[in-house]
Amino acid sequence: MPATSALPGAITQLLVILREPAIDNVDVIDGPPVNDVQTQDFIAVGWVPDGDQAAELQQSFNSAGARTKDETFGISGWIDCWSGDTDFPAVRARVFELLAEIEQRLRATDLHPEAPTLNGSVLWAELSAGVLRQSHTDQGARAALGFTVTCHARI
Repeated sequence: MPATSALPGAITQLLVILREPAIDNVDVIDGPPVNDVQTQDFIAVGWVPDGDQAAELQQSFNSAGARTKDETFGISGWIDCWSGDTDFPAVRARVFELLAEIEQRLRATDLHPEAPTLNGSVLWAELSAGVLRQSHTDQGARAALGFTVTCHARI
């Protein structure tokens, strides 16, 4: 049976790209956190707090004959950083350091020439949007950034 969507494979490959090699002192998780993440930095793929939308997709036939379809989708993600004190500049800088790491891992390099295609699961993928949130908690300053990786595939 042909695939009805490239989305599941793209999420899997985005996780592969973000986990190998490991990012120091950062957990990369699939979906919502299941452990206590109050005092650690993490990147969640396919999850943002206060919502259950992991991704959004749109499809249309790419030509007459209805043999293949073009699919565009956005994979939601969340970066969360904590400092243990009230230093917002430090946690904000850390969030954007991790966002830069995600963006760099989506670019083609000698070690990862297939990164922009999420290892061949899509035609292209790019970091396309982000929303910064900051808060004071009983554990100190937190900064978080919701992000979207937009992908285009042919199915």
